[in-house]
Amino acid sequence: MHVTLVHVHVKPEHVDEFIAATRLNHLASVQEAGNRRFDVLQTPDDPSQFILYEVYASAEDAAAHKQTEHYLVWRDTVADWMAEPRRGVPYKALFPET
Repeated sequence: MHVTLVHVHVKPEHVDEFIAATRLNHLASVQEAGNRRFDVLQTPDDPSQFILYEVYASAEDAAAHKQTEHYLVWRDTVADWMAEPRRGVPYKALFPET
């Protein structure tokens, strides 16, 4: 499995808009054939901090996600709302075993 934790810091005045746009991206992403999880997490003590927990069956499936219309719309929509560039950190999934 291919896992990425995407760290996102949103400008405080755009948090609600970011959540709405990211919900649409989430709903479409979980329908992708290679998607295994697409969780959206918000830090309780700083509502402008998020993690997107993305799990795909393969690196190719994760790369295909970045070519989907819903991802491209999300990326362009939220770009100006970022307090800093988002940062994707790849992880190797150990458990559960695939």
